[in-house]
Amino acid sequence: MHVKSLKVFCDVVGKRSFSRAADENGISQSGASQVVHQLEERLGVKLIDRSKRPLVPTAEGEVYYQGCRHLVQRYYALEEDVRSLHQDVAGQVTIASIYSVGLSHMNDYLQEFMSLHPKANVRLQYQHPKTVMRMVETDQVDFGLVSYPRNNKTIKADSWREEPMILACSPRSPFADRTSVWLDELDGQKFVGFDNELQIRREIDRALSSHGAEAHVIMEFDNIETIKRAIEIDAGIGLLPEPTVAKEVASGSLISIPLDGQPLMRPLGIITRQGKELGKTARRFIQLLHDKAELINSASVLSARTDSLAIYSKAKSSAEETKLQDGVATRI
Repeated sequence: MHVKSLKVFCDVVGKRSFSRAADENGISQSGASQVVHQLEERLGVKLIDRSKRPLVPTAEGEVYYQGCRHLVQRYYALEEDVRSLHQDVAGQVTIASIYSVGLSHMNDYLQEFMSLHPKANVRLQYQHPKTVMRMVETDQVDFGLVSYPRNNKTIKADSWREEPMILACSPRSPFADRTSVWLDELDGQKFVGFDNELQIRREIDRALSSHGAEAHVIMEFDNIETIKRAIEIDAGIGLLPEPTVAKEVASGSLISIPLDGQPLMRPLGIITRQGKELGKTARRFIQLLHDKAELINSASVLSARTDSLAIYSKAKSSAEETKLQDGVATRI
């Protein structure tokens, strides 16, 4: 039996559609249907319940899908590895990312990866967090990039990096001239917040509550870009990951204010389907992401040490100056 037929079947199940599976494999919809029909005849069972929309596998089809999925993934990963033994990385990697991660980081990473591996084919799309999870679970992409990653029965989550949260406000906000702010100072302030179905919203509400503060959320959105636009017109303030406002801070349309006290962080992670066999191109891209995260973390540690040294030196100089002044006063 040809592996291509098994891949078509897996794509039909994963995408819940004959037409989308056909597009993925460069064949007609009737061709995809015929492939599945031939498999059903060979096995003597129905694999797809065609009476439902979207399509769903039968009990036999689900068992067959789980086995074929691993076979197909391992075969194509092996094929890519063999081709790449004496060649440049030239395979394909498909990625789904939440908007804030993609827009903040991925353009630079894509450019660097393509400069290192010009023959590679990278397909990246930005989606809502739930859609990213579904695309990973149904094998529509090799891996996903999400915030607050968690393992479950079908998802394997690996930590990638952490981003400090800051207070974002308009230059016209009363907070605009502050160098830092405590969370308890935000009690009752007008907020432009995340949709309450998102994990980041729950984490922000929990952090504020732990400091005795409650946000007065006047607007809710499911993506950072829209939140930033509302904050720019001074509709309210917001707690956002620092890297996501870098462009606006540089242009002067937003002010970024560090939080005092214990840092509030947004964790980012790389998610894959449990047991998925990644090809060489996908593995190389993930390695690039981890390498970049290590560089950023190292730079952050160095910056923190430099700041600490500067504070220590300033305090020491101040103490010595005080001693000198005291000595002069005594002598007088």
